[in-house]
Amino acid sequence: MAVVVDDVSKRFRLFKERNQTLKSAVMRRRKTVAEEFWAVRNVSFDVPAGATFGLIGQNGSGKSTLLKCLARILHPDTGAITMHGRAASLLEVGSGFHPELSGRENIFLNGSILGLSRKEVAARFDEIVDFSGVEKFIDQPVKNYSSGMYVRLGFSVAIHVQPDILVVDEVLSVGDGAFRKKSSEKFKEFTKSGRTVILVSHSLSQVREMCDQVAWLHQGALRAVGPASDVTSKYQKHLESAG
Repeated sequence: MAVVVDDVSKRFRLFKERNQTLKSAVMRRRKTVAEEFWAVRNVSFDVPAGATFGLIGQNGSGKSTLLKCLARILHPDTGAITMHGRAASLLEVGSGFHPELSGRENIFLNGSILGLSRKEVAARFDEIVDFSGVEKFIDQPVKNYSSGMYVRLGFSVAIHVQPDILVVDEVLSVGDGAFRKKSSEKFKEFTKSGRTVILVSHSLSQVREMCDQVAWLHQGALRAVGPASDVTSKYQKHLESAG
C-alpha cells in the first residue's frame, strides 16, 4: 500500500464568544466559550500503490481537512497516516509560490522544497515550462499570473518532480478543458509508472473517468470506500434522495 489511513480523527474548536481583550473578559466576567467540532471522525482506508484514489462528499464532509492531513499540513488528533514514499501536494492556487519571485525562480524554489537538487530541477526545467504553457511569462513575477497560469505551473512542477504520492485538491478545475485533458493523460502516465494520486473532486464524471477507487465522506465519517463506479453510484443516489 502507498498510503494507510488508520482510524484518523481531526477536531477543531469553534468559539461562540471570544473575548478580544483582557478588559472585555473582566467586564463581561466570562470565559471564552468554545465547543469541539470533529471535522473527520474515525476514518480508515488504504490506497494501493499505482492507483488514482478519489475523495468525494458534499461541502463540509471533511474532504479538505483529510486532504490537509494527508499533505501533512494538519496533524490528526487521533489515529495515524502512513505514507510509503515521498509526497507532493497541490491544494490551492499558487500553493508554495512566492508572489514576488518569477515563474523560473519559483520552479527552483518548489523543486528544492520537494527535495530535488538544483541540478535535478534544471534537468526537468524545460519539460515543466512546456507542460505548463506559461513560457512567455516565465521570467515575470507570479503575482501577475492569472489563477489558471498559477495552477498550470504549480501542477506542472508537482508532477514533474516525480513524487511517489501526489495529493491534489479541486485546483485543476481552474484550468481550461485542454489543460484538464492534458492533466488527465499525465495522471495516467504517472500511475502507470507505479506512482499514486489522491485527489478531491466534486465532478463525479471526472472521478469515474480518472479514479480506480473512491472514499465517500459524509459529515466527517466514512460512508463507503471501494471501486469508483460503485461508490460514485451510491453517492449519486444519496444526492438524489436528499435533493
